[in-house]
Amino acid sequence: MSTVAKKIAFHTLGCKLNFSETSSLSRDSLKYGYENVNSKEFADIYVFNTCSVTENANKETLKLIRRSKRLNPNAFITLIGCYAQLKPEELIGIKDVNLILGTADKFDLLSHLDKVDISNDIKSSISGNIDDVEIFNPSFSNDDRTRSFLKVQDGCDYNCTFCTIPLARGKSRSSSINKTINIAKDISKTNTKEIVLTGINIGDFGKGTNETFYDLIKQMDSRIDIERLRISSIEPNLLTDEIIEFCFSSKKFMPHFHIPLQSGSNKMLKSMKRRYTAQLYYDRLNKIKSFDEDACIGVDVIVGYPSESEQDFLETYNFLKNHDVSYLHVFTYSERENTKAIKLEPVVPCEERSRRSKILRELSDQKRDNFYERSVGQIRPVLVEKSKNGILFGYTDNYIKTRIQGPISLENTIQNVFISEAKSGYVESEVVSVN
Repeated sequence: MSTVAKKIAFHTLGCKLNFSETSSLSRDSLKYGYENVNSKEFADIYVFNTCSVTENANKETLKLIRRSKRLNPNAFITLIGCYAQLKPEELIGIKDVNLILGTADKFDLLSHLDKVDISNDIKSSISGNIDDVEIFNPSFSNDDRTRSFLKVQDGCDYNCTFCTIPLARGKSRSSSINKTINIAKDISKTNTKEIVLTGINIGDFGKGTNETFYDLIKQMDSRIDIERLRISSIEPNLLTDEIIEFCFSSKKFMPHFHIPLQSGSNKMLKSMKRRYTAQLYYDRLNKIKSFDEDACIGVDVIVGYPSESEQDFLETYNFLKNHDVSYLHVFTYSERENTKAIKLEPVVPCEERSRRSKILRELSDQKRDNFYERSVGQIRPVLVEKSKNGILFGYTDNYIKTRIQGPISLENTIQNVFISEAKSGYVESEVVSVN
């Protein structure tokens, strides 16, 4: 490699799991002598960790490629991740793309780059059979010094009809508890105050071994010297009573659960091949709220799935409206190749999908506003962060976004704040006493 450091820019599309993997690759690039720069700046190499959950994610990848070539017409473009695994032939056919690395090979990115002459207009696609991927590659983010996203599990053995993730990431796999704990200990030795456990199907941790996700969180709680632990997202059928009970007995695990629902209609859940009913989901909500009425519960929901009637949609709407959830992540159904749902009929027209999505997004705003309003007058701990314009903000233990009145020196500390007013999308607060 040249003695002059080449500039490399990484950009992440999609989930927090992708974010943790990109962050690990970015750190590793320094060992190879690269200089990390922002993807909006001139770089010799641009690496995009792609997502393919929706068609919009695919389109965003193409936009980023065009932007990069405007910044540097001679840039070497590399695509890694889910889209790269699913559509290598399509992507390598794009004029400006040089290197494609699928799910397993993306972790060898830097050794691949080290072997090529990026000044030549080469094209290479390496995307092995996803069914052969067995290695678990741990990763974690450290771009945000207040919190770190720690990947503890990858892949999925479920066969939900709408989802390409098993095709893009392979079967469920994870590391051992001890190896995971050792990485978490390294994170805890930095300035990081919160670790967020991430994965594709996180509750499946330890599958095929005698270890479980419940075992992992108990060990994380007792062996990691860090103020906060948070679970990113967990399937309702894997969120057991013992996990819920333990989280509320812990001083480290936050009262915040993100639980995919996808539909409040049992008919739709069955068609989607989800592994629970609306009643089981309701039981999980009740269990959480029995411990803490102020616990935050986020929900994933899909609208416009094939054969979803108006009545099915209303069942979902009413389920969410009538139950105490805090916010929604609304996904408009998007046809994905090689999924079972793409063959289902009748197809919901795109205009109707958009209408239903708008209704649920408005409901989400109402839910979040109500949740925030209930917090007014409370004193809650907040991990203080600093925005780009210097304003202090942060998230309470139960995931309420708050703007904080206080000195910049409070950044990356945990402070008790008094919530004085609810605004649209956040609350106003003042520090009670500096810890």
